[in-house]
Amino acid sequence: MSISASKVTRFYGRQQALNNVSFDVAPGEVVGFLGPNGAGKSTMMKIITGYLPASKGEISVCNLDITKNSTNFKLKTGYLPEHNPLYNDMYITEYLKFTGSLYNLKNINKRIEELIDITGLTPERHKKIGKLSKGFKQRVGLAQALLPDPEVLILDEPTTGLDPNQIIGIRKLIKELGKHKTILLSTHIMQEVKAICERVIIIDKGAIIANELTENIESTLKEGGGQIEVEFNKNPQQKELLKIEGVENATLNEDNKWIISSFTNVDPREKLFKFAVEHNLIITGMNKKEHSLEDIFHKLTADNNE
Repeated sequence: MSISASKVTRFYGRQQALNNVSFDVAPGEVVGFLGPNGAGKSTMMKIITGYLPASKGEISVCNLDITKNSTNFKLKTGYLPEHNPLYNDMYITEYLKFTGSLYNLKNINKRIEELIDITGLTPERHKKIGKLSKGFKQRVGLAQALLPDPEVLILDEPTTGLDPNQIIGIRKLIKELGKHKTILLSTHIMQEVKAICERVIIIDKGAIIANELTENIESTLKEGGGQIEVEFNKNPQQKELLKIEGVENATLNEDNKWIISSFTNVDPREKLFKFAVEHNLIITGMNKKEHSLEDIFHKLTADNNE
């Protein structure tokens, strides 16, 4: 396995941040690591990259025990932390040469030229890092993480604080990198998961609560009840809508538009048409709302908080 975590536990004093966390990431996988703030995402990533020790449990990267092979495994692991630590007074090439010297890399100048091209830094290469936009600073961070040509990339909230165009650029870059490397990507942005990740691991209160292929996890709620957005020519009474068989809830969304929630395995559309006829109403629009990854995330974390 590229990453293997077994029963990892971490305490900060008396506070438990991780509780027996176990998961594997296979070579070539791009996996989303999701969770609300304070769930343990960043702590887990810092442990995987050797920045923090685990209180208990075992971690291996590329089949190397990180506690026994610190030098070797760090050459196989690239890390972009959430708060990207850069030297703002350095030029891009100067910073990458400095960082590369810590790895004792051969042909460092050639490698830097490759990474400036790969990460799209060419237009900004002669600027000091402090003069770069947030998006280009993230690209410098990615270039730094890629210096030793690692097999594994750990990316903690790589698009936080970026504008929409910058987000698209970084996602495209990460997706391209994922063709050749194993990536564990921490994020709270659901669109990011769908755009980049093959599998999703969700953590809450320091414990794994879901570990599924992205395409499969969306079926978690689709098997349950759904929602219909229906627009009438005039508003019915809510209590009458709630009498319809299979309707769990009815909420007025905007003028004459209702969100109808149904019970498990019930499609209320046919009964809504009959309801309209019986109450002298005209349905001017109807749309079945599919559950999103946001719904799944909120449901799973809400269930875990009960």
